[in-house]
Parts: sequence; C-alpha cells; structure tokens
Amino acid sequence: MTTHFPSTAPGAASQGFPSPSENLHVAVVGAGRVGTAVARSLLDAGHRVSLSASGNPAQLALMAEIVTPGAEPKWTRDAVADADLVVLAVPLHRLQNVDPALLEGRVVVDAMNYWPPVDGEIPAFAAGTRGSSVVVQEMFPGATVVKSFNHTGYSSLEPDRRPAGHPDRLGLAVAGDQPDAVALVSAVVDQIGYDPVAVASLSATAFLQPGGPAFGARLTAAQLAAMSDAPASVA
Repeated sequence: MTTHFPSTAPGAASQGFPSPSENLHVAVVGAGRVGTAVARSLLDAGHRVSLSASGNPAQLALMAEIVTPGAEPKWTRDAVADADLVVLAVPLHRLQNVDPALLEGRVVVDAMNYWPPVDGEIPAFAAGTRGSSVVVQEMFPGATVVKSFNHTGYSSLEPDRRPAGHPDRLGLAVAGDQPDAVALVSAVVDQIGYDPVAVASLSATAFLQPGGPAFGARLTAAQLAAMSDAPASVA
C-alpha cells in the first residue's frame, strides 16, 4: 500500500527541475542494501523507480521482484535516460564505472560513504580535506549533486519513517550548492517520512560522514540543524 506523506517543502521548478509535488521517476543506481532501502521508500511514497546494478538487468529482475517489488530493473543508461532524479548508491570504488555523460543535466543524490576497508585507498576521498560529495561533484561536473541518505543506517531508513508532525519524526540532511536542487530532494525526503534539513553546501558535510557526529545517529531536525548551523527545516 502506498504511504505518501504530504510534502511541505517548497517548489523547485525554477531551474527546470520537476515539481516536487509530482510523482517522479527516480533512477536508483546500486542495488545493495542502501539502494534497495531507498528504492522501497520511494516506491512506498508513490514514485516510479528504476533500479540498476553493475550486471545485466535480467539477472537483477528476480532479486528486485523479491526485495524491491515494483522497481524496474534496467541498464544504468536506460534507468537514467528519462529520470527526474538519480540516486547514486554504489560502492565508491565502483563509481568510476558510471559514465559522467549519463548524468549530464541531472539532479544526482549522493547516498554514498567512503569505506577504506571496502573501497581501498582512493586518494581523492582519503585526503579528508573536503567533503566526499565535493569529489563526487567533480567526477560528474555536468550533474547537480545533492548529498542525502548517507548518514542514516540502511536498516533504520524504512522503520524510522513518520508522517509530518509526528512527535517521533526524525530529520534527514539534504546538502548542496544549488538551492533548487536541494529543495527538490528535500520535498522527496519529506514525502518518504523525514523532516528535511538543508545544509548550505557540499563542502559543509563532514559532520554527516563516517566519524562525524551525525553519522549513524537517529536525530531530529532540530538536532541536525544545531550540528550544521542550518535552518531547522526547509519546510
């Protein structure tokens, strides 16, 4: 059953982005635990979801039918071709396999984290002098990157969803350099059941990454805002 929490976030159409009040086509690139949790949440909120992984979508189809029923398995190039929004949820060491040309002109949500035991040593991410999403933006210069979904545990994302105004509703950070893109992703975050907390830039997101105070914590919007010096909500 669809659980579409009404959005209270502002519009984001002035830069040609789709209206956040519409049911969007979201391409989720990455079919691991994070990607599938995000996909299920989006489907439950009434959005159309395409799902891609590194292999043939025919091989993904059976898993998707069980784990993300309703998502459409596709090659990445086909998944993003007409997507309103793209979510990147792949291991960072595989990110280089995604063709930057595919994401030209797209709003791209970076839901990833750098894990050296898994990803190995990647100098651009290992330097630690900038937020990892700044590096992702440089890898995809034609896209508009927004950081979100990375600081909550994949196992908590779905059970922690609550309607607007619920006393136990938690916050989810939405960081970016482009305000309209932040507004679009914030509206989606609101619809799936979290209070979006706008963070003014990708470079100000160290607190959301592994080792940061927000990472893995189940925080309200006010608590997140206090860490980021952001407004309590974009709503």
